[in-house]
Amino acid sequence: MLRLIPMSDRDKDIEILALRHQIEVLQRQFGGTRARFSPADRALLAALLHRLPRQTLHRLRLLVRPDTILRWHRDLLRRRHAKASRPKRPGLPRTVRSIRVLVLRLAKENPCWGYRRIHGELALLSISIAPSTVWEILKTAGVDPAPHRVTVTWADFLRSQAKAILAMDFIETVTLTGARQYILAAIHHAGRRVHILGTTAHPTHAWVTQAIRNLLMDLETP
Repeated sequence: MLRLIPMSDRDKDIEILALRHQIEVLQRQFGGTRARFSPADRALLAALLHRLPRQTLHRLRLLVRPDTILRWHRDLLRRRHAKASRPKRPGLPRTVRSIRVLVLRLAKENPCWGYRRIHGELALLSISIAPSTVWEILKTAGVDPAPHRVTVTWADFLRSQAKAILAMDFIETVTLTGARQYILAAIHHAGRRVHILGTTAHPTHAWVTQAIRNLLMDLETP
């Protein structure tokens, strides 16, 4: 194509006539034998000729029929689309290990929860996962994805969640000087240990929030 740029129209016409005559000579020598085209030859001819109208293709001196050129172009587009649509890796992507661990933990700590309840809890945590994936995780781990639902008593709930529950309340008292004070206390259900978070005469929202933060930092400290 770069060679054709500096050529004049007269030179191009002469070359076209010479090429047409050579094609006629080849066709006489072939007789009834069909020319063989490699995949690269087919792709080049299809890319060059597919935009021409069918009437123009019929006027060209080609070794193959115009319908064959158009079929090659359709096959080329079909293979290109199939390659682009092919998944990068076979099968579905494996669920992140942390999500699998969380699903099994929820199932262990809440034996009466089915896979749909676990899926709902994950959605509340902004974890996007299909219900069928939760089912598969439980099934693979040998956990019943849809256990028989029974009524959970308050005592059973406290026993299953004791390690994560802190009960808090204010204790109101009066000092020797007559001043009224409010003591914020918390008890850990698992160990029955009482934590005194502080005392104040004005238990504002900001004060309570800071006291709870201090307690959580103390509990996380080994």
